[in-house]
Amino acid sequence: MSGPGLEFHVVLAALLFDAATGDPAWVYRRVPHPVVVLGKLVELAERVLWAPSPRWLCLLGGAVAVVAVVSASVAVAWAIDRFLVERWTHGWVLEAVIASTLLAFRGLHDHARAVADGLDRSLAGGREAVGHLVGRDPASLDEAGVARGAVESIAENFSDGVVAPLFWYALAGLPGLFAYKAVNTLDSMIGHRTERYRHFGLTAARLDDLVNWLPARLAGLYFVAAAWVLPGANGARAWRTMLRDAGKHRSPNAGWQEAAAAGALDFALAGPRRYPHETVDDAWMGDGRAQLGAGDIGRCLHLYITAGTLVALTLALLWWLI
Repeated sequence: MSGPGLEFHVVLAALLFDAATGDPAWVYRRVPHPVVVLGKLVELAERVLWAPSPRWLCLLGGAVAVVAVVSASVAVAWAIDRFLVERWTHGWVLEAVIASTLLAFRGLHDHARAVADGLDRSLAGGREAVGHLVGRDPASLDEAGVARGAVESIAENFSDGVVAPLFWYALAGLPGLFAYKAVNTLDSMIGHRTERYRHFGLTAARLDDLVNWLPARLAGLYFVAAAWVLPGANGARAWRTMLRDAGKHRSPNAGWQEAAAAGALDFALAGPRRYPHETVDDAWMGDGRAQLGAGDIGRCLHLYITAGTLVALTLALLWWLI
C-alpha cells in the first residue's frame, strides 16, 4: 500500500478528501491535529537539545533534533501502514483519510477566502484574518498589503501544503508524507534566522530547502499551466515572469510559485515588507499592479483551484497509466 510504487488512486483520494472536508473543527476539538502533535514533539526536542553555546554544540543539537523528530514520524507512519495492510482489506481508504489531514488544499483556500471577506468588510477585518496566514505584522499593512500577503501565501503554500506533501506521498508512501511534514514543521518552528535559531535551526532550514526544491518548481509549472486555461490569466507571461523573477526571492523555492502567480495575474508581489522583528527589503516580482484588493485574492484563488484541479487530473492520469 505504501512505499515506492504506491497506487496513485490513494494519493488522489487523499487530495479529494482534503478538498471536500479540510480540517473539520468538530474532529479537532476532540483529538489533536497531527501537525499539533508534531509541534509538541519539536518543542520537546528543543527543550532537551538546545544549547546557547558553543556554536558546534548548538548545531549538533539542532541536527539531532531533526533526526529524532523525522525518525519518530517515519516510525509512526510505518506502524500505521503495517496495521492497515495486515488488518484491513480496504485499509487504503483509511490511509487516504489519514494522509488528507496532512494536506492543506481546502484549509489554505478557506483562510484566504476569509481574508478577502474580511477585507470586503473593513481593513481591520482583513488584517485580523491575514494574521492567520502570514508572519508579517498585520497592523503595518494597508489594504494592498493585506491583499498581497494573502496572494503570496496562496502561492507559496500551494507547494508546501499541497504539491510537496503529495509528491513525497506518491514517492515514498505514508512514511514519506510524515517525514516531509516533520521537516516542514521543524523549519516553521526552528528554521529562523534569529539569534536563538541561527545555528540550532540550520539543519532544519537547509533540509526543508532540499525537500521542497523539486516540488516548488512543479508548483510553479502548475500555476503556469493553470494560467493557460483560466480566463483572464496569461500563461505566457506567467512562464516568462517565473523564469526571470523566481531567483529574486529570498527563499530558494518560494519564488517559483510567487513569480508564476504574479505573471499569470499581472501582479507585483514580494517587495519590501515588515515582520515583528525585522524589515525585509526584497525585490518585486512581476511587472503588474502592487495595489491589490479583495477581488484580486479571489482571482488568485481561481488560479489556485485550477492548478489544484490539474494536480488531481495528473494523479488520475498516472493511476490510469500505471
